Amino acid sequence: MLAHWDKINLFLNIAEIFCIVKSMKNPDYCNQCSQEYERILRQVPLFAGLNALDLERVSRLVIRRKFRKGQLIISEGQELEGFYIVISGQVKIYKFSSEGKQQILHLVAPGGTFAEVAAFTKGFSPANASAIIDSEVFFLFKNDLVKLIRDKPQISLNMLASMSQYLRQMVAVIEELALKDVSARLAKYLLDLAPGQVMEIKLAISKKELASRLGTISETLSRTLNKFKSKKVIKVAGNRITIVNKARLEEISAGAKS
Repeated sequence: MLAHWDKINLFLNIAEIFCIVKSMKNPDYCNQCSQEYERILRQVPLFAGLNALDLERVSRLVIRRKFRKGQLIISEGQELEGFYIVISGQVKIYKFSSEGKQQILHLVAPGGTFAEVAAFTKGFSPANASAIIDSEVFFLFKNDLVKLIRDKPQISLNMLASMSQYLRQMVAVIEELALKDVSARLAKYLLDLAPGQVMEIKLAISKKELASRLGTISETLSRTLNKFKSKKVIKVAGNRITIVNKARLEEISAGAKS
């Protein structure tokens, strides 16, 4: 059987042949692909500050891949050959406890990246990654990324900024799990989704995944949501939540009893 990356390399070879054949029929085919990729990459914070020529170079290095809802992208312990950029959809980064309980560490939205550790170490993935909904990603091999960083130091600065933000998020997750109860965690999560005057929220993940993100189980999450509803703090209709009393939600987030 072919190894994981042998399959990817085989796919790349087939894709290259396909592109050559299409180019013979339509000389603008690959250029059209490149222009589309450049347009997407221009929206990615990692490549902020790169000029059109640099983006064109990156567009010829990335590999576009699609993943179905629930499909595994990276498994914990897998050797990393490169890193990923989310184009569309959403990806969750998570681990399992020894009892099999899932803990979501991070949710990656379009424009976000994951598995950046591949750029700096020859290690293995510290967590799993899978698509929450049908998603598309760009994949960039480690060697290509290292060459880009050497030529364009701005990319390394952007990557450091991204990883620093990720570290802050991980510290916040650890703090919440260690110091806050489920009510406070849920209140904080809802407030983060509703900054300023925003009062209506559409959950982008299932309630089961939200429970995993909050470090609890679905039954406890349901009870907490019902408690918030009975106290007239929120209203719930399917995956839509309306904040009725934001001041009270802020108090609960700070540790007040719900």
